[in-house]
This record gives sequence, structure tokens and C-alpha cells, in this order.
Amino acid sequence: MQNINVVVITGNLTKDPELRHTGGGTAVCELRVAVNSRRKDGTTGEWVDKPNFFDVKVWGTRGVTCAEHLSKGRPVGIEGRLDWREWEAKDGSGKRQKVEIVADTVQFLGGKKESEGAEEAEEAPAEAELSPAAAGSDEDIPF
Repeated sequence: MQNINVVVITGNLTKDPELRHTGGGTAVCELRVAVNSRRKDGTTGEWVDKPNFFDVKVWGTRGVTCAEHLSKGRPVGIEGRLDWREWEAKDGSGKRQKVEIVADTVQFLGGKKESEGAEEAEEAPAEAELSPAAAGSDEDIPF
């Protein structure tokens, strides 16, 4: 049996992307995405949204593009895989663990961001697919 590790989420960025580079010069962009889950409140019986927060890493030129065009509040679609890592705390208090999403594809969702000032010369694309397999148009959608 072959293992499968695929994650697909859509949500909104909770903060601006953070771009950094590894010691070898590879770009890595860190995103934080909030995804709502609808649940029925046990006491009131009403449906409520419960936010779930995911840390996402985007490597290489895709990460650079995300850092250039995304900002807090922007809706995104992410496809990738879960990655678990473990490290020793800097203060020596023990091991720390984290599960995060390593993105293979980042799709910019929503309409164009309204310009806040005349000095802003370039806006982020309304929708951009950052996957090498991303090609096609709305005519390809079967519905």
C-alpha cells in the first residue's frame, strides 16, 4: 500500500507573508492561513464558525512571488503536504514539535485589491496559479 499525504485548504492570510533565505540562498516564504469550520453550538443550536490556523511554507520562486503579491486578509488556496518537524528549544526546556503545510501550489483568490494610494504602481494579480501544471481557462471547467 502506498502512503498518501495531500492537503488542500482555502482561507485567508492572518498576517503578511514573511520571506527569508536559507544559508544556501534558497527563498522560503512563511504564510499563516485561517480556515473556518462550521459547527453547531451545543447550547444555542446555532451554526457558528470556528477558525483553524495553519502554518504554510512556500519554497523557491513561488515563495518570492507570494511575498511580493500577498498580504494580510487575502484569500488563498493551498495544495501541498503535511510536514512534521522536531527541534530542541533554545532555552533547553525540551523538544518542540510542529506540523505545517509545505505548499506545492498557491492560488491567489478574490478580486483585485483596491489601491490605497496613487503611489502604488502595481497590484497583485486577481488570480494567479503558481503551479507548473497550471494552464487552462474557464472554458476547461465542465460546469
